Amino acid sequence: MNKNHPFHLVEVSPWPILGAFSAMTTMMGIIKWFHLYNNNLLLLSFLIMMLVMYQWWRDITRESTYQGLHTIIVVNGLRWGMILFITSEILFFVSFFWSFFHNSLAPNIDIGMMWPPKSIYSFNPIQIPLLNTLILLTSGLTVTWAHHSLMENNNTQTTQGLALTIILGIYFTILQAYEYIEASFTISDSIYGSSFFMATGFHGIHVIIGTTFLLTCLIRHLMNHYSMIHHFGFEAAAWYWHFVDVIWLFLYISIYWWGS
Repeated sequence: MNKNHPFHLVEVSPWPILGAFSAMTTMMGIIKWFHLYNNNLLLLSFLIMMLVMYQWWRDITRESTYQGLHTIIVVNGLRWGMILFITSEILFFVSFFWSFFHNSLAPNIDIGMMWPPKSIYSFNPIQIPLLNTLILLTSGLTVTWAHHSLMENNNTQTTQGLALTIILGIYFTILQAYEYIEASFTISDSIYGSSFFMATGFHGIHVIIGTTFLLTCLIRHLMNHYSMIHHFGFEAAAWYWHFVDVIWLFLYISIYWWGS
């Protein structure tokens, strides 16, 4: 069918409704895991969600790379969509910082009117947290290197920069997991434990998502999906990764350094 406009009207797709059902099943799987200590529904829902994500992203890749449906106007719409999405994510983390500062600046009598609360031994900010900060700052440099290499049509350095960023993201996640294992407190240890694990935990999930995003971009780059002027998928991943970096700096300064 011929069209006389530059917009992309998407075809009928099963993935949005299947993705919604898989998200609902994941929530029920988490509840079942928490209450009955049985994670089979959670694992099944994760598998379904991964399959839906793979096939949905595959369709979008076909539309943009092979069918040429992502015109300049469509890409501008996607760009604004990504900007608004990152803005909403910033506000999501603002709620955690608000809670942390509200409780740390005026500690309740229930926690001894002190911060951190009595018998809570916080992390040393110049050990693993500082190393993680250096890792994320370095990964911000490598993803920028990859982006500029791609804009200069230097495919080799783009691959190297992306691969290094992904390795650093995985390294960060491993260190974060090690830190959690070694923690002397849990999420149920007063408002300090809740604030710490909610803020750093959600940031950790964002690092995993960002690493997956960049890994997908690396695979697409190796399949020659990107060019000097057609690479918004990678650009969006780079923006997301910089957002993750900046949030970590705020987490490190406020929760690890000032809050300890």
